[in-house]
Amino acid sequence: MFTGLVSGIGTLHERVGARLVIAAPYKRGSLDEGASIACDGCCLTIVDVSKAKGNGALVAVEASNETLAGTTLGDWQVGRRINLERALAFGDELGGHLVTGHVDGRAKILAREPDGDSVRFVLESPKALSPFIAAKGSVALDGVSLTVNEVDGTRFGVNIIPYTLAHTTWEDRRQGDLVNLEVDLLARYVARLREQEGLNP
Repeated sequence: MFTGLVSGIGTLHERVGARLVIAAPYKRGSLDEGASIACDGCCLTIVDVSKAKGNGALVAVEASNETLAGTTLGDWQVGRRINLERALAFGDELGGHLVTGHVDGRAKILAREPDGDSVRFVLESPKALSPFIAAKGSVALDGVSLTVNEVDGTRFGVNIIPYTLAHTTWEDRRQGDLVNLEVDLLARYVARLREQEGLNP
């Protein structure tokens, strides 16, 4: 589990098929093989860790064909900046919302506009996911926990404050980009319960 609070920005250092090596701003000793790490919101298993030149570590992860097809990972190129978050430990502060790292689909950025000191993004979700997105609810976009401002069909808006822009890769995002989308876990369970109630009146 994760919180949607990015703890570091990595860079794609090397790619060989489904094996991705990410230069991460973490100490080598703080990462373990077999541990989970969220990469732009996608939960992946660390298969190898080595010390990078200078500070940080080189973290190798592997993605399945399903993950490559259903997320933005299939399009990643060397040099891409990546939001990273290590798995939540019991007792850690839950400052965002519960995020599983199981990406539900990709959302497309339709607009990016200044809104005071913040930046407003309008995105479009896959139609099948739109029922799980609600105004004032939560979504994870490229691994960042965000509050939904408003919803209009498959379109929804979020505002990103300067701190989040500076400490995540959202400064890089532009109109037309695709981002990984995970809807709120609670919304999924509520929808499932309502579905069961309909089957068993």
